[in-house]
Amino acid sequence: EQGKPLNGPNARFEVGACSAWLRQTAAFDLEPEVLVDDEGGRVELHYRPLGVVGAIGPWNWPMMISVWQLAPSLRMGNTVVVKPSGMTPLSVLALVHVLNLALPTDVLQVVSGRRDVGAVLASHADIAKIMFTGSTAAGQDIIRSSADTVKRLTLELGGNDAGIVLPDADPRAIAEDLFWGAFINTGQTCAALKRLYVHEDIYEEVVQALADIARAMPMGVGLDESNFLGPLQNKAQFDIVANLVQAAKDSNARIVVGGEPNKGQPGYFYPATLVADIDNDNPLVTEEQFGPALPIIKYSDVEQAIEWANGLDVGLGASVWSSDRDKALAVAARIQAGSVWINKHGTVDPRAPFGGAKKSGYGLEFGVEGLKHLGQPQVISA
Repeated sequence: EQGKPLNGPNARFEVGACSAWLRQTAAFDLEPEVLVDDEGGRVELHYRPLGVVGAIGPWNWPMMISVWQLAPSLRMGNTVVVKPSGMTPLSVLALVHVLNLALPTDVLQVVSGRRDVGAVLASHADIAKIMFTGSTAAGQDIIRSSADTVKRLTLELGGNDAGIVLPDADPRAIAEDLFWGAFINTGQTCAALKRLYVHEDIYEEVVQALADIARAMPMGVGLDESNFLGPLQNKAQFDIVANLVQAAKDSNARIVVGGEPNKGQPGYFYPATLVADIDNDNPLVTEEQFGPALPIIKYSDVEQAIEWANGLDVGLGASVWSSDRDKALAVAARIQAGSVWINKHGTVDPRAPFGGAKKSGYGLEFGVEGLKHLGQPQVISA
């Protein structure tokens, strides 16, 4: 339904992540916090169930992200109404069916439909909280729809994640992790690497190391066990990628690999595309492509790279690549993003909170901190 190949960080990976997140979330403890305990009294912070949580998911990782939303909601004692993307409802309907074999009746429900159904959930007086993963524009619509009921929101919105490769990095050593940071799920991932800044001293080495991997990575129908890259899920996304790559071509950027739709193959297949010698203000850099096209921008000064990385109004994730951990950490601390990875990109962990900066949303998911965002804080003083 989504188009993921079975192997690699794709379909079987997604199913495994669902299982892992359910198990880890069930294992978390959230005990009352003792804030004051002295001769003046005792103050405790508790987290109570909110009530009904509306979980609105995307089409790129439909099962996994639904689990990210529903697992902590249920763990905190809430009931959940799941609204899958209208583009990928079937896998989520099947997921909810399986979960309901174990859950009490009506604790977890699912309603499918298009964006207007999500708007109803966001405005409904009996929904206490909305968890949403999707575009910034759709998130803004949910904020507006939810305003009258002042409901709680956790929004994981669009990103345009930057990676900065420092001059001391080893191009061949980091190339495979760079590739999958950008091309996981054929680039259709919110926290994928979407613009790469590489120091001029190692620029060509990094470009060529990535090109070697891209040329060798098989793309095709997901049920073929040999494929690791699949199609774009829908025509609208295919057209976005094709138009942004064309804009790069029109600016005389260098197409290193790819750059043309796979002719003669049915489906929305766009090859893994690397674009070098591209300006930082090119649309392929400034707009989220959400597909298999990575712009690689040359820089000469780290200050310039940091400024460029921070130059957009989104900040979901970012990464720094270096052989010197301390140097990488110093750069990471200056990047405006909710998560910054060192020598990897997009490796989320159910124990570590995850959330965006700027227009990439607000609220946290995962870990004990994520559980707190699905409870009503209550302070008891005695």
